[in-house]
Amino acid sequence: MHAQIPIVVTGMGAVSAVGIGCKTMFDNLVAGVPGVAPITQFDPAPLDVKFAGEVKDFNPGQYLDRKIANRIGRYAQFAIAAVQEAIAAAGLDLAQEDPGRVATMVASAIGDFPFMEEQMFKFFSKGPGRINPFTVPRVSTSMASGNISLALNLTGPSYSVSSACATGSHALATAWMLLRAGLADVALVGGTEAAICATFMESYIALRALSTRNDAPEKASRPFDRDRDGFVMGEGCGVMVLETLEHARRRNAPILAELAGIGMTCDAYHITAAHPDGRGSADAMKLAMVSADLGPDQIGCIYAHGTATPINDPIETTAIKTAFGEQARRIPVNSIKSMIGHCIGAAGALNAVSAVMTLNHGVIPPTINLDNPDPACDLDYVPNVARHQACRAVMANAFGFGGQNCVLIFRKLDGQS
Repeated sequence: MHAQIPIVVTGMGAVSAVGIGCKTMFDNLVAGVPGVAPITQFDPAPLDVKFAGEVKDFNPGQYLDRKIANRIGRYAQFAIAAVQEAIAAAGLDLAQEDPGRVATMVASAIGDFPFMEEQMFKFFSKGPGRINPFTVPRVSTSMASGNISLALNLTGPSYSVSSACATGSHALATAWMLLRAGLADVALVGGTEAAICATFMESYIALRALSTRNDAPEKASRPFDRDRDGFVMGEGCGVMVLETLEHARRRNAPILAELAGIGMTCDAYHITAAHPDGRGSADAMKLAMVSADLGPDQIGCIYAHGTATPINDPIETTAIKTAFGEQARRIPVNSIKSMIGHCIGAAGALNAVSAVMTLNHGVIPPTINLDNPDPACDLDYVPNVARHQACRAVMANAFGFGGQNCVLIFRKLDGQS
């Protein structure tokens, strides 16, 4: 499969709770900086959980006209900011591209949920006739892609995929297939989410999925730790410029990595819980390695889904052991959710961006707050301190409600230092 059409990453953009911009974000991840803090976007006093991984100091006016910014959701604003960074990093001159050959696929699982909450409250408290006319285009999960295409006058494929917490990874996998199929030359692709609002938070509280460590928010996200008590809600965006290798070389683009392989499965087990033996996620990892034509001993690091929930962390550990066999104990595994929280539809894309940063900088961010290892989670999780280690290939996992699994493998091109 690898010999068909290589797909490469030429630029990236990121918005996260530990910084805006790939370099700032990655530097803070490497330093183990926690981005989780008390919620500021609304008054969380009535809720049992009062903290999240919010993006700080984001000013949409820096990236788009304020009139337009006021008409689109925060998740779409994040996407436009990240796309601008990615395009600049890729040296991509869209004026020199056929707009019909540029795909746009920055996906969201939730869309503008806070705006929907606001409009529904207005309707039920004040009655008809007061709903904002931009409600429908704001809340659609496809409108990050739609607004990017509008802003940049791109007429190629433009849509979103949605698979809960695997959304961003499935968008990247879908773009990989689209480029290989010859339906585009370039894709602006990733995941974005900004759904920190009372109703959305309370929905996860009702599921008993969130940490309730209100007294120490910065220590609340504890993947693979014995004392973990749930995940921390986050928000953010990760975007990549993907291109066929031929197109990238033709324009002399910087090549950060090859998206070498993908693996996609479904547990078909439960609406929220992963299969207890991790078979679906293990199979996705195996498929990704087959797709990339790589063996377990060639994967230098695994960016885990690593949510810090009591159930999922041991299952992912088991899945890694199943997929990698004896090699599992020799591969560093980390979870950046320990610092940025769980960004739902953006989680897989931020994992992917960070994985490519590891390839290019030779350093693996730590899993912070891993103070008391769970005996059921007995792999090398890079606890608390970053590790300098050169990698030729990195795996990035993403698993979502409904048992939807997507695994990506990035590697250096032959001859890439």
